[in-house]
Amino acid sequence: MGLNDYVNTFGSYCKRQYGERIKKLTIDAEFTCPNRDGTLGLGGCTFCNVASFNAQQGQTLSIPVQLADGKVRAHSQDQCANKSRPAPVSSSKYIAYFQAYTSTYDEFYRLKQKYDLAVEDKHVVGLHIGTRPDCVPDEVLDLLVEYQQSGLDVWLELGLQTSNNHTLKKINRGHQLAEYRQTVIAARSRGIKVCTHLILGLPGETTTDYLNSLKTVLGIGVDGIKLHPLHIVEGSTMAKQWHYKAMPLLTLDEYASAAAMLIRHTPEHIIFHRVTAYAKKPMLLAPDWCAFRWDGLVAIVDELREYGGQGSALNSAYKTA
Repeated sequence: MGLNDYVNTFGSYCKRQYGERIKKLTIDAEFTCPNRDGTLGLGGCTFCNVASFNAQQGQTLSIPVQLADGKVRAHSQDQCANKSRPAPVSSSKYIAYFQAYTSTYDEFYRLKQKYDLAVEDKHVVGLHIGTRPDCVPDEVLDLLVEYQQSGLDVWLELGLQTSNNHTLKKINRGHQLAEYRQTVIAARSRGIKVCTHLILGLPGETTTDYLNSLKTVLGIGVDGIKLHPLHIVEGSTMAKQWHYKAMPLLTLDEYASAAAMLIRHTPEHIIFHRVTAYAKKPMLLAPDWCAFRWDGLVAIVDELREYGGQGSALNSAYKTA
């Protein structure tokens, strides 16, 4: 049994919506961040180096070319995963995911131009916008509503990371919980779905903090969640600290246990877009287990199999259709 048997995953959501898996095509639209350009600060969040998760970083390919390249990579990955069987037919549907840096941080007309270029592709059925909670003005939310009304599946992905204001300051986020609350309420009141990112293993935090963050997010209101383990990547402020003096990081078992605990405390209707993450060496410095895509996933599934799936701690366990 796999993750879909214990968790309401985004993959399952797509199958319910479209009858098939939908691949996300990540886009680097050359956004920056107010925490890097001096508006709020310099250097960014202490854990951040976007090159660790964005294959297009450093390139200036047009958005249509990035989408075309992403389709080729997605098809190639499908072929590699199915060597023993005939190559599957490539999906005819995709999600355009503006992932790199703060994808709502630009002049409005430029934002619209970039989003329009992505959704003009007839195979794009979804639009996901990754951003900070303090960079989502009302006019951008209203624009996202227009895309949603046109038939696109729109998600606003907000990097909160933790609800602990002390930790947010420590990791140089440049915002507090209040900005997140305000943006979520404004987005969901318009019918825009929100996916919140949380990092487990931030300096000084414990399982109590992780659970408090989850309960806070659920209390404000949310539609989806992404969980990430803290990992140290080259080029980040934390990398400098790690080189100087090794930081305590979660082991694979510790992360799997904590992630599974949060999943068990999440109502069954909430969609998990991701339950772990990985980075490639040599960009990844630590922990080593984050270099392997499947290790975290397998460990989490083992925990869920033993102790219960999504919602089980709330006496409302998720059941597959």
